Amino acid sequence: MKPWLQLVFFPCVFLIWHTEAEFFTSIGQMTDLIYAEKDLIQSLKEYIRAEENKLSQIKSWAEKMDILTSKSASDPEGYLAHPVNAYKLVKRLNTDWLELENLVLQDTTNGFIANLTIQRQFFPTEEDETGAAKALMRLQDTYKLDPETLSRGNLPGTKYRSSLTVGDCFGMGKTAYNDGDYYHTVLWMEQALKQHDEGEDTTVSKVEILDYLSYAVFQFGDLHRAMELTRRLISLDSTHERAGSNLRYFEKLLEKERKEKEKEKSINNSVTTTEAMVRSGAYERPLDYLPERDIYEALCRGEGVKMTPRRQKRLFCRYHDGNRNPHLLIAPFKEEDEWDSPHIVRYYDVMSDEEIEKIKQLAKPRLARATVRDPKTGVLTVASYRVSKSSWLEEDDDPVVAKVNQRMQQITGLTVKTAELLQVANYGMGGQYEPHFDFSRKDEPDAFKRLGTGNRVATFLNYMSDVEAGGATVFPDFGAAIWPKKGTAVFWYNLFRSGEGDYRTRHAACPVLVGCKWVSNKWFHERGNEFLRPCGRTEVD
Repeated sequence: MKPWLQLVFFPCVFLIWHTEAEFFTSIGQMTDLIYAEKDLIQSLKEYIRAEENKLSQIKSWAEKMDILTSKSASDPEGYLAHPVNAYKLVKRLNTDWLELENLVLQDTTNGFIANLTIQRQFFPTEEDETGAAKALMRLQDTYKLDPETLSRGNLPGTKYRSSLTVGDCFGMGKTAYNDGDYYHTVLWMEQALKQHDEGEDTTVSKVEILDYLSYAVFQFGDLHRAMELTRRLISLDSTHERAGSNLRYFEKLLEKERKEKEKEKSINNSVTTTEAMVRSGAYERPLDYLPERDIYEALCRGEGVKMTPRRQKRLFCRYHDGNRNPHLLIAPFKEEDEWDSPHIVRYYDVMSDEEIEKIKQLAKPRLARATVRDPKTGVLTVASYRVSKSSWLEEDDDPVVAKVNQRMQQITGLTVKTAELLQVANYGMGGQYEPHFDFSRKDEPDAFKRLGTGNRVATFLNYMSDVEAGGATVFPDFGAAIWPKKGTAVFWYNLFRSGEGDYRTRHAACPVLVGCKWVSNKWFHERGNEFLRPCGRTEVD
């Protein structure tokens, strides 16, 4: 059977683990795995010590018996002439060797296996491994990293450098292959082959790599290269039936194309389908569902930001007292314009380190895979374009939650009485939230119906960690990128004063390249804010 047919069922299997796994969606929760692995290593060391002690006893016995048998075997009758020697021989064979047998059969694995069995129920699953592999591919695409860079671990801001083995690269390629993603299959199988050719030690054979790579290349329509790779595979394993069958099939296709080419040349000198595909970039990343993909990812890289000198002159810093709010008159907040229109501001020193740690501590046990609302059904569901875990904190959970909520109310001048609970989110490997709106559009009028508080009028986003690389908040519509700074917060209105949605506020959380990103946010709603933010004279005030 062909490998691609054998592997097609895996994605279905992965769905079974959905509620049990998803460690990859939260770096905060993945830290628990570090301690679990450390505990297992300690247990393994104890097992090794027990095995070494057992082997030491066996070795000592063997050395003693070697000396004894060397002496007795040189003169058996003379040795046994001594009655004590005769007695000890009988005793050894009847009793001592039985004790040795029991020592050899002694199972020292019980403690380690018991611990491993207990820990295994909390291990990452196949879904986690697949999610982690896809996260690396997401980072690869967003930040334009070649497989070599990722494989060697050459990432900015990294404290603990790590690299991928041939087996790791092969695993990445297989994950892409199982998902029908031949673009990444080619990239990672090529990297695995490159490292294999360089002489890296591995249990993965070149035949296995070439088997996947040749077919993935064929899927791109590059028959010539597919044949070249298949011939290389056969040169390593002439008995490989599938490769032989594929080669004959490729040769037939190539012959068919040759005849079609000759026929077309005689008519209009056109090129073959295969040549056209390769020339137009058969190995380029395929287009996907997101129309602003290129703009969004460029902004994540810090490219295409439309911060012109003219716009820069319209941005200012000031002290903000919340329209002379009594609580802020003595200690106003530092406010900085991030963008002029729509107006986006950043506030400094909004949360202290102690408050941040407390909120993270409260949120961590409750973290669950972040969901999105299906615009057609209105049902909350997980989605590949939102990779994070979140939890919701109430004021009754701890005084610090009420304190932070009150502070956001004082800064914005909006009421928290009708706002949503404080949402805390932690982003996992390549954690992201692709371009989306915070407010509900006209085609989803019932999105917040159950709340009875109207639409989301504004967003207040607290950054609770610095991020070494990546993780920006970007606005593709007008080309803004805002980078996380621990203790700061950004604020913008999602609706015009008329209540109409400001479609320019479509934004995204870029994938975290290096670091652990924690945020919390408060969504303010329309009800209760009618007089705090009254209507304007026009639809777009």
